[in-house]
Amino acid sequence: MSELYKKSLNELHNLLVKKKISAKELTQDALKRIREVEPKVEAFLTIDKNNALKCAKKLDEEGIRKEETLKALPIGLKDNIITKDLLTTAGSKILYNFKPIYNATVVEKLNQAGLVILGKLNMDEFAMGSSGEYSAFKISKNAWDQTKVAGGSSSGSATAVATGEIPVSLGSDTGGSIRQPAAFNGIVGMKPTYGRVSRFGLIAFASSLDQIGPLTRDVKDNALVLNAICGHDVKDATSAKREVFDFTAHLNKGIKGMKIALPEEYLDEGIQKGVKDQILKAVNTFKELGANVEEVSLPHSKYGVAVYYIIASSEASSNLQRFDGIRYGYRTKEFKTLEDVYVKSRSEGFGEEVKRRIMLGTFSLSSGFYDAYFKKAGEVRTMICRDFKKVFENYDVIIGPTTPTVAYKIGENIKDPITMYIGDLLTISVNLVGLPGMSVPAGFFDGLPVGLQIIGNYWEEAKMYQVAAAFEAATNFAANKPAIFEGGKS
Repeated sequence: MSELYKKSLNELHNLLVKKKISAKELTQDALKRIREVEPKVEAFLTIDKNNALKCAKKLDEEGIRKEETLKALPIGLKDNIITKDLLTTAGSKILYNFKPIYNATVVEKLNQAGLVILGKLNMDEFAMGSSGEYSAFKISKNAWDQTKVAGGSSSGSATAVATGEIPVSLGSDTGGSIRQPAAFNGIVGMKPTYGRVSRFGLIAFASSLDQIGPLTRDVKDNALVLNAICGHDVKDATSAKREVFDFTAHLNKGIKGMKIALPEEYLDEGIQKGVKDQILKAVNTFKELGANVEEVSLPHSKYGVAVYYIIASSEASSNLQRFDGIRYGYRTKEFKTLEDVYVKSRSEGFGEEVKRRIMLGTFSLSSGFYDAYFKKAGEVRTMICRDFKKVFENYDVIIGPTTPTVAYKIGENIKDPITMYIGDLLTISVNLVGLPGMSVPAGFFDGLPVGLQIIGNYWEEAKMYQVAAAFEAATNFAANKPAIFEGGKS
């Protein structure tokens, strides 16, 4: 059967259950699609062909039942998610040869659900970046225009899904790293509530901010995958003891009577006019669907970027101490003392952006500056949290643009880290507060996708999916695909 890559998870599942295709055929088709598209977009770092086919053969022998909704479906993983015996680099030279001896909890959950892991996806080094240009190995390209960035840090995770290489991927989101590349590539990306999905086996960037989530081409597929990966994990101290909910349960209920907040700060200066116009059209769509949309204020959100880069960099400077050239990964070839091993291995192994953030974090935590920077950032973080709490006392969800602009040219901002950092302005606060946030396609500007961000209250991902599904059905933006998806060149 041709063009399997164009089908949704649900459509593929039905074909498998009816035995119109086998798990092996589906896996082979996905690997063929990767071979065709990969030279143009460079989404994968490692392709695990042999193990994927072995897994598919085993699943065919077991058979696929109707209730096994994700069994035998292909998936790719961001390369900071630990996979046993499969190269895991976090996009960094310092882990160029690292093959873990255990699986992340989400990988175990995917294995239990029967998904077929095809390989590991490119990313900004240690998830530090907003464009996909900070990988030590390659630059993933935007699905709609290969001269544009894919977004970051889950660059490969987004472009692989948008181009049809795989129907679903997992990424991680520290300050927008699922939502921003999802917006740039015109797909659906969900960052769950902090603690909803286990972080055990996720190579840490900033431990109080990181969260794993799914990227898909439509809302229902996204909800199905979150069903499979969420839940309490005794191996993760930050994992929440919350009941596992069926996130697909309310997809068709509509949003009539819902109260939706639109922060005035999210349409302020710095938001590209074409992006703003699409979001205002989305507001009208929600009103036509029967929701009440009202303007609110999140007054401290303007400090989000400064707070984020102090807290995230401080946590990174601590988390990345373990990469020292001694136990695993890259080690310098020329050294005379133990100190040489540490200094040279880290200097040669880490990229420019990672070193910049380690230095910023170390400075923020240093004696004499802790109170002025890290402590103050924590206090402002609490104020941002209070702003969101106040809004959610009266509203069901918050909406706004996912990104201030559409995707920009590769190389355009690489020498200007401040511009890069400001690009995360609209997503960062969600991570600081620990709320769930998602991006869904909301139209186009200059031929490139615009993302609509939907932010929910704690543990209310089901309500967010309900809102997203209603918007998706009313607009059908998810049906728009890049030329490369249809077989042409973007």
